[in-house]
Amino acid sequence: MRTTVTIDEHLLAEAKILAARGHRTIGSVLEDALRLLLAEHSRRAEVAGDFSLPTFEPDDPGVRPGIDLLDREALAEALGDNTTASRS
Repeated sequence: MRTTVTIDEHLLAEAKILAARGHRTIGSVLEDALRLLLAEHSRRAEVAGDFSLPTFEPDDPGVRPGIDLLDREALAEALGDNTTASRS
């Protein structure tokens, strides 16, 4: 695939030298460099512990009967956290 990119002139000169020494095209040198960069990024992401949070579906989704989400005191009482309701 053909595309146009802007590359630092010194970096491009070094890549051209590397390509000439290896009897390769500049495109193949740049492809290899990009592959190495992407592989390293992927490796670092694995080490950093990229993960997804587990999800679940409750058997009985929704608000329990008798719970009013707009009544802060009732919610605190239902949760057993009476200190939240008294902070107002």
